[in-house]
Order: sequence, then structure tokens, then C-alpha cells
Amino acid sequence: MSNLLRLMKDLGADAALADAYRADPKGVIGRYRLSDTERDALLDHDYETIKQLTGLKDGQFATNSTIRAYDAGSRG
Repeated sequence: MSNLLRLMKDLGADAALADAYRADPKGVIGRYRLSDTERDALLDHDYETIKQLTGLKDGQFATNSTIRAYDAGSRG
């Protein structure tokens, strides 16, 4: 699995990582050792390039979404 795809999967599965990415995307990207092309595609929201680099198709990844877990007892 490519580092780009690993990062994308981790962002969907780890709410703390997604929060860190929103605060400092370049810092999080730096942890994954992406190529310049991968990094630029992600930062520029270049979905066509992301699809080419990962092999994903439309509908196989979400954009601008965060998965969060909520404690049922904390709803107000």
C-alpha cells in the first residue's frame, strides 16, 4: 500500500489524526514520507491525481469529512 493511501485510510479511521491534520496538514503529511507529487495533490485537493496515484475511483474515498466517535451519554 502506498504511503498516500495509508495516510488517507488513517485519516478516516483516527479522529485524533484527522484533528491534527486539520491543524497542521504539512506536519501530518511529513510523518508519512509522501513524494512531492503525492504531497502536492493532497494539499491542493487534486482528486484526479490522487485517484491516479492510489488507484481509487470515485466513491471509494470521501473528501472534506471527519469520522468522529461520540459517547452516547454526552449528547446534550
